[in-house]
Amino acid sequence: MKKNLWLLGLTGILILLTGCGANPNYESSDTTMAAVTEAITAAETTGASAQTELAEGKMQENKSTASKVDSDYPDYSSLEAEGYLEIEQNQVISTKKEPSTAFSLKVDTASFTNVRRYIESGNLPPKDAVRTEEMLNYFEYYEKTQDTDSPFSIYTEIGTSPFDEEKKLALIRVKTEDIEKEMLPDSNFTFLIDTSGSMDSDDKLPLLKSAFKLFVDTLDEDDKISIVTYAGSSEIVLDSVSGADKDRIMNAIQTLTAEGSTAGANGIQTAYELAEKNFKKNGNNRIILASDGDFNVGISSLSGLENLISEKRDSGVYFSVLGFGYGNLQDDTMETLATHGNGNYSYIDSVDAAKKVLVDEMGSNLFVVANDTKAQIQFNAEAVKNYRLIGYENRKMTSEEFQDDKKDAGEIGVGTDMIVLVEFEPENGKSITQYTDELFTVKIRYKNPGENESLEITAPVKADRILSENTSDFNFAKSVAMFAELLRDSQYGEGLQIDEILQTAMKNIGKDSRGYRTEFVEELIRYKELMK
Repeated sequence: MKKNLWLLGLTGILILLTGCGANPNYESSDTTMAAVTEAITAAETTGASAQTELAEGKMQENKSTASKVDSDYPDYSSLEAEGYLEIEQNQVISTKKEPSTAFSLKVDTASFTNVRRYIESGNLPPKDAVRTEEMLNYFEYYEKTQDTDSPFSIYTEIGTSPFDEEKKLALIRVKTEDIEKEMLPDSNFTFLIDTSGSMDSDDKLPLLKSAFKLFVDTLDEDDKISIVTYAGSSEIVLDSVSGADKDRIMNAIQTLTAEGSTAGANGIQTAYELAEKNFKKNGNNRIILASDGDFNVGISSLSGLENLISEKRDSGVYFSVLGFGYGNLQDDTMETLATHGNGNYSYIDSVDAAKKVLVDEMGSNLFVVANDTKAQIQFNAEAVKNYRLIGYENRKMTSEEFQDDKKDAGEIGVGTDMIVLVEFEPENGKSITQYTDELFTVKIRYKNPGENESLEITAPVKADRILSENTSDFNFAKSVAMFAELLRDSQYGEGLQIDEILQTAMKNIGKDSRGYRTEFVEELIRYKELMK
């Protein structure tokens, strides 16, 4: 009863504190995070009366901010104009029929930020906007990984599945080493900025300018910056300017205006020509596209854009995508360009989101340590009856493609954390904990940058990784997957309750050094209110 009272009190406090993330001009996440942390701490140590007092105080503190935020919310009446790639959810597979599953190992995080944007606007996201692996990979994880003779370290853990108590859930964490910025190679960045008429709203070009200012502040004199814009046609605004010349770079960005049609393909071609002209040997060469993805002049079909970008990916120039805006966001276009351009895709809905992508996680998003990275999980059919890969639907490949060095796959950056969840049914029931051979083996294939031949590492996983008490990393990841299944109205999420997901997430916030897990708790609270 006491636990229910403090959860109710915390719910009220968080509702008062949140509602600001969808506003692109809102920058007070530190204040919000501190208040939520205070609420969680109080919830764990005080009773309902203290919760009431804390709620009343926070209500007064946030009253003026809340009214400002409500008035700044956008009109979401045209959300049906947004585009998403269809997701056919992974099904349960018999190990006797197919003993392994393989997929491109790639880290995008756009889905979580986009889902957050929907919920904070009072809407549920389309099912195809919910990509479970991207939601999982938005967060930080803390358990120590086991080093390998490669850029990757691995951690595994197994517990009871939240979707079926008779099954197990395996967490596989793959991480690359953090490297200090001073040790990263010099960069040749080409900003490709959409200045078409569709970018003329506060959450698009103005937010884009704020985002790039954060990024430009991190550059030094050895970095080179070029800027290409496109509307009805493309234009070179800057050509290989030193990163130390920050005023010149920002003046060029601040003077941009939005008007005209969207010749995105023309802009892409110009950006590649400029990036190749200024190519830094042994450096970091990357185009960063900032757009809502609404191409309407020239090549605009997904297949046409895929062919265009695929022709360029062997140039050594990576292609990252920053998505902006609502109502006409073409998420399918952005995902296609990032996937086939050897890059990654992030969605920016606020200044805080821009800081996360372009400053806090700059290394993992913009500096590659492994190309064409693939994962395969090989199950022991004597120990595992069947399995289901959770997420990665749009990145699956065959066993033959896993072995094929010509098959394109994901590019992995410095300090990247990747989470894979697999649900499986033991062949021997509860006696699986006594099984001495491998339950499954994790294989990672990758290429060192600039090389054409793949290397492979393996990590066998035995029953000793079935823990009687799971870590906060495991349980938090579990809560994220549960929420994704709930949002997708998945057949595997039948019976899931938001209160159970909320309590699991709250109990496993853990270290949360940057407050991302606390953000997730906020979204669960908002969702709960939305569904009343």
